[in-house]
Amino acid sequence: MGKRYLEALVGLFVLLGIGALVFLALQAANLGSLGSGATYTVQARFDNIGGLKPRAAVRAAGVTVGRVKNITLDGKTFQGLVTMDIEKDYLFPKDTAAKILTSGLLGDQYVGLEPGGDDSNLANGDTVAQTQSAVVLENLIGQFLTGKADEAGAAAGAAPASPAPAAAPGAKP
Repeated sequence: MGKRYLEALVGLFVLLGIGALVFLALQAANLGSLGSGATYTVQARFDNIGGLKPRAAVRAAGVTVGRVKNITLDGKTFQGLVTMDIEKDYLFPKDTAAKILTSGLLGDQYVGLEPGGDDSNLANGDTVAQTQSAVVLENLIGQFLTGKADEAGAAAGAAPASPAPAAAPGAKP
């Protein structure tokens, strides 16, 4: 009896461990919320989407209000077209701005919505007009290094300043 009880406890512990791993995998893949709540779809065009991925969070004031549904390249403008599903509970004004932001320094990227002050709200199929592309860390580092190289080159190529002319005898400084 004691041996079977111990085996049952070990089996239960293994099942709980497997359940915890499945839960963590779903959370890591942004599939933790599989709810099929009512949503409406909006689009936004970005010059650079960085590392944004489908199923990434759409947040307003730090609260997740939706998910990125699809990312495509517009063949006419060559911009990234991001389609987002926003929960119907959250209505945003038509002049809302969308930005691609990063969680922490090297974290996941998400779309941040900043509501405007318009009286009418975004509807299903509307496009967010005001967007700000992702800030790519590699580009920032390159600009920083290039800027420092330009400054060093300008300083090395500049002629030395000539000394100030000597004051005339008897002149007051």
